[in-house]
Amino acid sequence: MSPQFWEDVAQGDALTPLAFPLSVARLVVAAGANRDFNAIHHNSEYAKATGAPEMYANTLFLQGMWERAVRDFIGLNGQLLGMKGFRMSSFNLVGDTVTVKGEVIRTWREGGRGLIEIRIWSENAKGISVGPGSVIASMPCRFDMPDGLAC
Repeated sequence: MSPQFWEDVAQGDALTPLAFPLSVARLVVAAGANRDFNAIHHNSEYAKATGAPEMYANTLFLQGMWERAVRDFIGLNGQLLGMKGFRMSSFNLVGDTVTVKGEVIRTWREGGRGLIEIRIWSENAKGISVGPGSVIASMPCRFDMPDGLAC
């Protein structure tokens, strides 16, 4: 079970790996949802004509996978504050399963908030396909601290 409060998180905690099978239907829906109508993301013949091995997931869909994995960890009351190191090193092709993994690398308090930094990456059958990068997030605190800060 994922932590509900900042006090429950420790350096080294792992996110539950989250798998995304990339079907044609999922890629078409993702392209439509984020309005990326470039045919490389939903047409095999077109993608292959551009030199890609097959149609592949677009950037916003892959970023959404990271957000979903972090959101599952921090809960609905947490906030995603920043992302860095997001870079694609290989295609995430139709037929692949992309698994997002991560681990807490730091926790701290700042400005009355409980903050965490998560090292995060995506893997497919060929290895790491996106990242590694990091996400900064805040989480609700269970108790007010003696210094009057919320966390």
